[in-house]
Amino acid sequence: MSASQAMPPSLWAATAPPAPPTPPLRESRKVDVLIVGGGFTGLSTALHLAEAGVQVCVLEANEPGWGASGRNGGQVNPTLKHDPDELTRLYRGERAAPLIDAVSRSADVVFDLIARHRIDCQPVRNGWLQVAYSPKQVAGLHARAEQWARRGVKTEMLDHAAVSARLGTEAFAGGWLDPRAGGIQPLAYTRGLVRAAQGFGAAVHGGTEVTALERGGAQWHASTSTGATVIADQVVLATNGYTGPLWPGLSRTVLAANSFIVATAPLKGAAADAILPRGETASTSQRLLLYFRKDAQGRLLMGGRGHFADPDGPADFAHLERSLELLFPQLGSLRYEYRWAGRIAVTRDFMPHVHTPAPGMTIALGYNGRGIALATSMGKHLAARLVDAKAEFPYPVTEMRPIPLHGLQRFYVAGGVAWYSLLDRLA
Repeated sequence: MSASQAMPPSLWAATAPPAPPTPPLRESRKVDVLIVGGGFTGLSTALHLAEAGVQVCVLEANEPGWGASGRNGGQVNPTLKHDPDELTRLYRGERAAPLIDAVSRSADVVFDLIARHRIDCQPVRNGWLQVAYSPKQVAGLHARAEQWARRGVKTEMLDHAAVSARLGTEAFAGGWLDPRAGGIQPLAYTRGLVRAAQGFGAAVHGGTEVTALERGGAQWHASTSTGATVIADQVVLATNGYTGPLWPGLSRTVLAANSFIVATAPLKGAAADAILPRGETASTSQRLLLYFRKDAQGRLLMGGRGHFADPDGPADFAHLERSLELLFPQLGSLRYEYRWAGRIAVTRDFMPHVHTPAPGMTIALGYNGRGIALATSMGKHLAARLVDAKAEFPYPVTEMRPIPLHGLQRFYVAGGVAWYSLLDRLA
């Protein structure tokens, strides 16, 4: 039996409202849909299914939100790595239009759920600033903004002066503002989704690892670490960056990369007030991007790449603290209250992956660092598809394709970090 792990320390774990009860599953049961994984994808799917009257059960090996859903930077960005024009080329017009629309509306899904279910997660929706160091990179960002503007988004193209005023640093040559985006307390949001799903009758159980899945007739039989079993007509696997061996070959279709985050003590004074005074979130356009924002108490958060292994101590976060202090030298010496990390699932094509490898089995994972908006949207559309197989489903459904030599993923990640770091320096 695998032991449930405690919620890792983080700013979010320290400041979120108490978790709703999600006791381990002790009695076997039968449901319409079993969901494996208590993060954004699983909980959004469960909530939307339960609202439709479907009997649903969520099983999470630890506590809901234990993975990246409770550890990310809290940025709700409705974008993919690929811009709309590139998606149109990749998916050829008619297939691309629903996908682009779903991505564009993905932040709406998040903030609509927050409002409708009164989720206490400190939501702020003042936009996302994506910024660049060089004029050449700024031109690319302005082209991105123009593509979204042609599709009805009221983007803003920003020069050096405008970006400097909004960020409180002179480091960037320009960028753009995406007004659809915002920020939340992600673990609080996760716990709010649990409460909302439970309110519509969904069963959510933490401390219950699914150890085996077997097809028997027209149903799935799930064995668990508690000894209880679940029989379901449909199964959704939603384990993302923490995918293990439950479904053969699935973990080899993504790279599980660490994202590290630091948070200062609450900042006060004129220098602090001049940083992101309008409440936007922000990130750089580098391949190894940095992302930063303020929380509701005025802490400044900085996130970015980390090494493959989980962090051992404060020294593993020194590169983020150095970056933050270089961007905002006016703050002087900073005190850091929190340092933590979580794993994102990176796909070869930088697209979310949906697979249906067997009757009644749906798998969704691979948000490439954009999980709050995309995974919540994915859950809404997965639920609609499970309720009505003829419902329009905007995300591509593909075959599982393992990444070659996946056993060397530690070296993939390290090599990618080194290569992208070199390209960023050259740019």
